[in-house]
Amino acid sequence: MSAVQDQILARIRAGGRGHVFIPKDFLDLGSRDAADQALSRLAKLGAIQRLGRGLYLYPSRGIAAVAVSADQDEIAAALGRQTGSQVVPSGAVAANRLGLTRQIPAVPLYLTDGRTRRVAIGGSVFQLRHAAPKDLPAASQTSSMVFQALRHLGRESVDDRVIERIRKGLTAEQRAELLGDAGYTTDWISAAVRQIAKDEADVVLHV
Repeated sequence: MSAVQDQILARIRAGGRGHVFIPKDFLDLGSRDAADQALSRLAKLGAIQRLGRGLYLYPSRGIAAVAVSADQDEIAAALGRQTGSQVVPSGAVAANRLGLTRQIPAVPLYLTDGRTRRVAIGGSVFQLRHAAPKDLPAASQTSSMVFQALRHLGRESVDDRVIERIRKGLTAEQRAELLGDAGYTTDWISAAVRQIAKDEADVVLHV
C-alpha cells in the first residue's frame, strides 16, 4: 500500500463503520488523483464498498458476508460534499426519520442550494431539489431535520405528543444545539423548539 492509501484506510476505520465518503474528504492527505486511486484500490481489495461514481461506504459488516445498504442521510450528505452544496432532508423524509410518520417516500427527496437532479445509487434513487435560502437555514443537520419535519406537519398538528416524540429521539446535546439554532426559523417553529429543548433552556437560565 502507498502511504496515502494507508492514511486513508486508517481514517476510514477510525470513523467507524456505516459512513459514506468521497475522495474530497481526504484531500488533506494527498492529491485528488492519489485519493481516487487509493479508494479504487481499497474497493477492489474489499476493504470498502463502491456505491457509485466517487461514492464509497465503509460497510457495517464485511462485504462478502452480506449486501450492505448505506444510510440515506449519509449518502445525501456525501452528495452535497461532492458539489459543495448544502443538503437537508425534505419535510416528509425528516418526519419519517424522527418517527413522526410511518410513511416512507418512494423516492427520498432532499433540499439543496445546488442544482436539482436525480441520482441513482445502487437500487435507490435520490431526488435533490433546489430550494430557496429561507428553506435551508444555516443550522446543524439535526436542527434542519427538526425544522423540516415540523414545517411538514404544520402548526396545527404539532401537539404535545409530537413535541415529546422529538424530545425523546434527541440527545441532550442535540436538544441544546437545537435550542441554539432556534433563531434560524419561523416564530411558531422556534416556540416548538423551545418546548422540545425545555430542559436545556432551564439549564441555560440557571447558569
